[in-house]
Amino acid sequence: MKRFFEIIDLIVGTINQTMAVLGLSVGVLLAFINVILRYVFDMSLTWAAELTNYLFIWSALFGAAYGFKQGAHISVSLFIEKFPPQITKFFLVFANAISIAYLGLMSYLGYNLIFLLKDFGEDSVDLGIPMWIPHLVLPIAFALAAYRCAEKLVELYKTDSNNIKLFSEHEAVIHEVTSQKGEK
Repeated sequence: MKRFFEIIDLIVGTINQTMAVLGLSVGVLLAFINVILRYVFDMSLTWAAELTNYLFIWSALFGAAYGFKQGAHISVSLFIEKFPPQITKFFLVFANAISIAYLGLMSYLGYNLIFLLKDFGEDSVDLGIPMWIPHLVLPIAFALAAYRCAEKLVELYKTDSNNIKLFSEHEAVIHEVTSQKGEK
């Protein structure tokens, strides 16, 4: 069973990273090309702005899903770090459970939006594609984010209360500065 979840983890991570990097890279390249065309050749790709927006949205949502695995999301731990380890663990488990519920709800609502957009039959203005296609990111990215958050919840649940380490930005900065001084 562990091997199965390792494979799922690899697949989800690959999807998240690839979509985030691809969306950002292609979006920046497309915006750059459109700017060059506009200011140098006095022309532009009419569809480029809309596609760039969709690519950046996809990149941000898949990147956010990846951020759950890395623990890269902003969290305010000033309050809970004052509690004993067992209570801190409880709050972290509770926060992750709430996050999973929210992300799951957003994925479900995104799924419903796709069918609503299909029923409307609306096409995008510049790209001429059905509007449900760019909105596919909602159920997919939120479901992947919920999965990543569930992974974190299981990891927290299995970790002993005394071994839970909260990320502290000021400690990370101090560690980085002292390690740089040690290298010199």
